[in-house]
Formats: sequence, C-alpha cells, structure tokens
Amino acid sequence: MTLALETLPAGRLLLAAVVGIALLVVLITKVKLHPFIGLTVSSLVVAGIAGLGMDKALASFAKGFGDTAAGVGTLIALGAMIGKLLADTGGADSIVDAIISRSSRRTLPWAMAGVGALIGLPMFFEIGLVLIMPVVLLISRRSGVSLIQLGIPALAGLSAMHGLVPPHPGPLVAVNALKADLGITLGLGVLVAIPAVAIAGPLFARYASRWVDVPAPELFDGEDREDDRPRPSFRATLATVLLPVVLMMGKALADIVAAKDNPVRSVLDFLGTPVIALLIAVVVSMVTLGRGARMSAKDVAVSVEAGLPPIAGILLIVAAGGGFKQTLIDTGIGKLIADWVAGSGLSVLLLAWLVAVLIRLATGSATVATVTASGILAPLVTTLSTGETSLLVLAIGAGSLFFSHVNDAGFWLVKGYFGLSVSQNVKTWSAMETLLSVVGLVFVLLLGLVV
Repeated sequence: MTLALETLPAGRLLLAAVVGIALLVVLITKVKLHPFIGLTVSSLVVAGIAGLGMDKALASFAKGFGDTAAGVGTLIALGAMIGKLLADTGGADSIVDAIISRSSRRTLPWAMAGVGALIGLPMFFEIGLVLIMPVVLLISRRSGVSLIQLGIPALAGLSAMHGLVPPHPGPLVAVNALKADLGITLGLGVLVAIPAVAIAGPLFARYASRWVDVPAPELFDGEDREDDRPRPSFRATLATVLLPVVLMMGKALADIVAAKDNPVRSVLDFLGTPVIALLIAVVVSMVTLGRGARMSAKDVAVSVEAGLPPIAGILLIVAAGGGFKQTLIDTGIGKLIADWVAGSGLSVLLLAWLVAVLIRLATGSATVATVTASGILAPLVTTLSTGETSLLVLAIGAGSLFFSHVNDAGFWLVKGYFGLSVSQNVKTWSAMETLLSVVGLVFVLLLGLVV
C-alpha cells in the first residue's frame, strides 16, 4: 500500500516524521499517556501531516499493528509460556545456578554476552529476547549484579548477531541482494562482531549501570518453591531452551546448502519457522520441565496460562509500534531519505552505513533498513571485489542497528521487560545500539584497509 513518493512533497514528509516522533516523546514522557495510546495518536498525526488520507492512515496503522501482533506478538506469547514454565518448575534456577557457579561477579556480564550471541545467531532479536529474558532477570536477582550490567551484554550479543553475522536472516538478506560470498561474510562478520559486542556489551554496561540502577522485575518469578522440591536437570533445561535455536539454525543451514526441491530442506524449513519452532519448544518444555519438576498436567497447564497476563501490555505496545512504523514506511519517508543519501559522494562503506542508519531512524526497523539499503547499493557491487562486497554487507548491517528509539518495536520490548522509563531506556538500550553500530562501522572500515 506504499504511496508513490512523488505524490508527497519531500519537505512535508520530513516535517511529518519530525513532528510525529517529537509528539510521541512528549505524550509519553510529559503527558504520561500510555505508550499504546501515544503510538496510535502519533501515527495518525504523521499520516495527517504527510497528506495521507485518514482511511489510508487507519489501514496503514492496522496493517502494521496486525502484522506485528501476528508475527512478533505470537512469538512473545510462546516465549512467555516457556519463560513461566522455566520459572515455576525450577528449570531457570538450574541454568542460573550453573552459570553463577561457573562465573565470578566480574565474568558474569561476559558470560551473558556469550549466551546472547549464541541464542541470537539463528533467530530474530525479539525471539532471542523472550528466550533469554527469564535467565537474565533471575541471574540478576540471584547474584545481586545489576540488571543493566547483565542485560546490556546479553542484548549486545543478540543485536550483533541480528545485524552482522549470517546465517541470521538479516545479514542473509543483504548477502543475497548484493551477491556476496557467504563464507567470507560470515568470517568477517565474526571478526567485527566480537570486538563490537565486547565494547558495547560488558564494557559499556559498567558505565550504563551507574546511570540507571533498577531492580530486576518479577515478571518471570515462579511460585514459592521449597528447596528440596525436585526440579529439571541443567542438561534437560538447557536442551529445552536451545531446541528452538537448533531448529531455526537447521532451517538457516538447509536454506544455504540444500536445493529448494530437497525434501529434507522442506522439513527443516517447516520445523525451523519461528512460530513452529517455539510452539514445538512449548510442547516439549511441558514434558521435560514439567516431568522434571514432577508437576501434574493440570499444574503445567496453569503455569503456561499464567505466563500470558504479564506480557499483555507489552504485546499492545509492540504491536502499536509496528503500526507507527508502517505509517512511516507507507508515507515514503524512508525511501526519501535513502534516495537523498545515495546521490552523495561519500565512500561506499560509509555511504552504505549512513543509508541504513537513516532508514533505521525513519522506520524503526533493522530489517527494513537492511533490505532497502541493500537494494539501493546493489548497483555499486560491480565495482567491488569479493571481500569489499562482504564488507558492504557488514556496513549495512552495522547501520541497521543504530539508535533504536520510539518507532522500534524492540525499544518497547526491552523497556517492558526491564521495567525502565523511556529516558532510562534511551540511556541504556538506545545508547548500546548506537555504540554497537558505530564500533561495527569502525572495524568494517579498518578491515577495508587490508581486504
């Protein structure tokens, strides 16, 4: 339903974006409106200023809301079910105890960065977040280490995979669009991701935890448990948590190495679809975790159901964020900015990063930024070597992570899970994303000197 850009004046589009985002911030921070209402009102204001008719504005918002609720919303709900089971059965305690026993207070943030990167490799950020969040909250409460000091490294690991390392779906889009070599891109992506995660994760978290000090919310706390009550083993719990990761990884690898008509690929594609993978994980967790804790079928069902009410508000906010993002996209704001930057005379890698940054800021979507920037810069690939093309993929990926703010569903997801205010979320999550993006660009440019 995207409008043709020429039907809307450029100045009017930019004014709509600026006013809409500023209004959203004011409504939430000053007027104290619920973010769901603020996002809805701001979306209609953007559409009105841009010249989008109210009927089309409502349709655009509804499409973004519905798509986000159907996609990310379903995943959040399934992840919350697993999270509640992990808490009520003591499975999360098994993981927490294992990590704490193998880590000191100084090394815990580094361990969380590694866990975030592992879980985030084959799946979208939102899915990884709902899987890792119960562990982060419980480790923070059990160890006494700041939630920010543990959460930011885990988020950095998740986010770096989202933007930089195939076979994550985001980088794979750019690899395919730019005809880059997957193996070279994977190798260079890991070289960029390691220092980026280290700097934007554990190192930055030391300072962020001083700016923002909040207790870990009790979102995934289980029922009161007796110390001698049985609980699932660490191995069974870990296998259950990693099951959707393995299924999605299998799909990603099958898409790379197997032909489209290969029956094994068809099976793996089905099992590795995020909704199916998490649905399977929920069913398996009801058996492995429930049986490990010797819970009755009724108790398991009650636990699964109890995981949904706490995340109802998060679902509404995230879905409304999707509606706001779709309004920005359908007015043509992202394409306008991308076209303007593409006509400049900047270096190819810096240009790729900047295009992705501006689209990310305008639309709030790292995936949209990656897809759009890859399409814009595809004509430049004929002048680049194989290594330079892979670096172009990474420059776009780094740019797609820049400064997550109020038009990004991930912004509201992190805010809701961490129990932060908007300003606290900007100081921690948004700042981490920006640092991750900039550090990623710096190392891409450094590799560009030798590749």
